[in-house]
Formats: sequence, C-alpha cells, structure tokens
Amino acid sequence: MTAKTHKSTTVLFVRHGQTATTGSVLPGRAHGLHLNELGQKQAEQAATRILALGSNRIDAVYTSPMERAQETAAPIAKAVSKQVKVLQDLNECDFGQWTGRLLADLRRRRGWQQIQQSPSTFCFPKGESLLDMQSRINAAARWLTHNHPEGTVVAVSHADTIKAAVSHACGAHLDMFQRIVVSPCSINAIVYSNEHTQVLTVNNTGDLKELVSS
Repeated sequence: MTAKTHKSTTVLFVRHGQTATTGSVLPGRAHGLHLNELGQKQAEQAATRILALGSNRIDAVYTSPMERAQETAAPIAKAVSKQVKVLQDLNECDFGQWTGRLLADLRRRRGWQQIQQSPSTFCFPKGESLLDMQSRINAAARWLTHNHPEGTVVAVSHADTIKAAVSHACGAHLDMFQRIVVSPCSINAIVYSNEHTQVLTVNNTGDLKELVSS
C-alpha cells in the first residue's frame, strides 16, 4: 500500500485595517471606503510583522476586491516582493439591505439577536446568508491550498469571513463564530492539510515568533 503524501498550506488571514466607519457602520460591499490614517499604519505594521517570517517564505498575497482590503494588502505585498492578486471569494459578506446602515440602528432590528445567537439560520435581506458566506471562505481556503501546496500565503479579508474560517477550522459550529474576535490588521494563521486542519494563532496583533518554526 502506498503511503498518502502529507501536504499542507499555511494561510495567514489578515483583516483589513481601520476605516472611518469601523465599529459604527456595517459597510459591507459598498465601494469608496478607504483606510484612515490609523488603518494605513496598521497595514504597514502588519507588513513588518509578516516580513519577519522571511520574505522567501510567503508564496503569494491575495485580497478581497474591497478597496480597504486592497490597501491593506499593498504594503504586505511590497514587503515580501509579491504582486497583489484579487480573489473574489475573500470578499466581505453581502449584507444586502443592511449595507451601509449604522450598527446602533441595526441592533434594534428584528434579526440582530438571531445573528448573535444563531447566525447559521440568518440570511441578510436581499443579501447573503452567513452559511453561504462560510462556504465561500472555505472554498477560498481549498483553492489556496490546491494552488499553493506546501506554501504560505497571505489572504486579506474581513472580520466575519475570517471568523467563519477560524470557526470551521476549529471544528466549531457557525453559531459559535460570534465568540471569536478578529481586530483590524490582526493575523489569523491556519494550516490546511490532507490530514487535518490546525489553527496556529487568532487575532494576533503582535509578533509572529510562534510561527517562525511552524
């Protein structure tokens, strides 16, 4: 019997940096939202932290098509001498009619508690369900694993998509994903392999020393 070859890919999921609406508005896929000054600094710091892993260790840098994500990916790609590649499946959740609404107003809407307590049952009006969002980000992870075997890639995305990826990688139900915190420009490292999946770090905003020998 031939032994199955063990292959693994490390995906560094990076949330985009802060914008003028972070924490107050649900921007979704609305265009024209850019990093603010703090967000730009966060992106530069993320680039420095990832570069410390070794520029030759990063195979590729992918990003959501949203401007704030591309602006976060740009300094990372420059630091590791790679081109930024847009991957549609890294996009923000489609919040439909909730796009651009104030979070303070949304918290009073029917459905808000459902999102907090049983998100797997919720679909945004004229938008995407959270289950579909999780399926999409998992498809992105499979695509990255297939195209970068034995490699390490950066994937710049959004809070909810990354939380959904981490939840799935941990073997937790999507209804648990609101318990995960993913801060602006945090790095969340997941190893995908044909044997098992390992979560190396979540919401990391410091150094990545624990990943150097991984």
